[in-house]
Amino acid sequence: MHGWTGKILKVDLTAGRIWHERLNPELLAAYLGGRGLGVRLMRNHFQLDPFDPQMPLIFAVGPLCGTSAPVSSRMSVVSRSPLTGTIFDSSAGGLFPWSLKASGFDVLYISGKSREPAILKITPDSQEIQGAGTLWGKTIGETVGALSGYGSVAAIGPAGESRVLFAGIIMDGMHSAGRGGLGAVMGSKGLKAVVIRGDMEVAVADGDCLEIARKKAVRLFHASPFIVGESGIKRFGTPALVDIIARGRMTPTENFRKTFFSYTGNYSGPSINKAYGAVCESCSDCPIACKKMTPEGKVLPECDTLSHFGALNGNIDLETIVKANALCNELGMDTISAAATLSAFGEHRGSFLSRLEILAFLLDIARRRGAGDLLAEGSRRAAEVLGRPELSMSVKSLELPACDPRGSYGTALAYCTSNRGGCHLRGYPISCEILPDSVPTDRFSFSGKARINVTAEDTHAVADSLAVCGLAFLGATLEEYGEMFKGVTGLEFTTEELLSIGSRIHLTERFYNVTNGFESMEDQLPERFYREPGTGTEGIDIPPIDRNNFDEELQNYYRMRGLTPRGTFVDTDFLAKQP
Repeated sequence: MHGWTGKILKVDLTAGRIWHERLNPELLAAYLGGRGLGVRLMRNHFQLDPFDPQMPLIFAVGPLCGTSAPVSSRMSVVSRSPLTGTIFDSSAGGLFPWSLKASGFDVLYISGKSREPAILKITPDSQEIQGAGTLWGKTIGETVGALSGYGSVAAIGPAGESRVLFAGIIMDGMHSAGRGGLGAVMGSKGLKAVVIRGDMEVAVADGDCLEIARKKAVRLFHASPFIVGESGIKRFGTPALVDIIARGRMTPTENFRKTFFSYTGNYSGPSINKAYGAVCESCSDCPIACKKMTPEGKVLPECDTLSHFGALNGNIDLETIVKANALCNELGMDTISAAATLSAFGEHRGSFLSRLEILAFLLDIARRRGAGDLLAEGSRRAAEVLGRPELSMSVKSLELPACDPRGSYGTALAYCTSNRGGCHLRGYPISCEILPDSVPTDRFSFSGKARINVTAEDTHAVADSLAVCGLAFLGATLEEYGEMFKGVTGLEFTTEELLSIGSRIHLTERFYNVTNGFESMEDQLPERFYREPGTGTEGIDIPPIDRNNFDEELQNYYRMRGLTPRGTFVDTDFLAKQP
């Protein structure tokens, strides 16, 4: 077999048993790997409670991982989210995905619950469950420091141990599978960390084909203004988006009450580079190198983190934002949901948190102390308990990221049709609405946005399953990655065939959610966006979203997906007909 190892490592923490099985080659061809394969492996378990011991926690890499294909050292962690109740995948890069592949496995499938806190150690020759000892209760940095000598480390912090509903899993102290609370799923299993070391090489079917496509993709990266331009992510990382979003009057400010913040320049890409002497860091073999670090190796915040600990909480201080980001990474929490939950709480009490309060509340959330115990439930549940459910700026209970939907109607629709909840990475419509040199589309119109989102969702499902970073598609296309897939595996799929696989993956996720009770009422934005305008300045008007226009395009989306007007399935046997 080329590309895939063809093996899945299964771990039952309850029984203390570890074994491996062969993966069906037809299943690999139908779902590729990563997100798609993880979602397929959830078929018999997606109705379980997220904290049920038998709920699987799945780490899955793609067929390109471990090869020279650029930005392919990535993986998806898949389970059911305790925050949203949706089927959930969270993507992460770095050394850990490569290590899993190099240990001889495409998938790590963990079920059960350990009686005592445990760690899992994996090499090509041995796999064992060990006691976590004194590591339980330790931060991410302390855990990685203790285990990194054994291999690449995926760990939870105190937040995952406390089952904070937006706890993440951190790889090697810096790469986060952050959203959706999968760190809480890992904590519920009593699993502190997974440590992997591998040295196996990936067999490639046609090295020349792979190399030709690789070179073409890299040329396209170097031709992309947003990647390598004067203000691009090669220079500033994702904080390059801070100024772009601000110019479009799309900056979520004070819990989305406003869309403009006068102080975004305090934490923009140029400001971070100047204040911290930021240097580029990349995942394994990535030519884009979007991650920004201090010269001492400290991770600096991404765009969404900057914006949410900044404008969303009315905070102008870059140092506080950087400290909040570092604290979330050490505690093992999603920065977007953490900041958005604090913002909702701030609006409830009538004043947003001070710089010191932000840091103190993060500590309390991770340990579930005092008011932190309520905020650890996420903004929707916390707002409901406080009697102000309208303050949660979320879709399907997943807090919205740093782009106000009133300034990008493609984003408004994408937040709602995303299977995992309010997420911009399922389709990334701002790439065609506001990014430099994008194909111009009217960002204040819903016309054509259903079609754009369907294609983008299918494309990103393929990307997450191959599995490659979504930033690659700001330069390259599925054509180049389809050729790399052919070179690696020997299988030849047209772009249309790959998109069909992406559609299968997306609709499988949707079917799981619908079976669990999600319908069209969950595909809606918070009421604020339909009733309140954004902040219009310098000739840019940000009106409320017209609900009738939104609903009309949502129905167009349902029709294109073959769904009923309620967003459910016409064919109730859909799942049984899939591979």
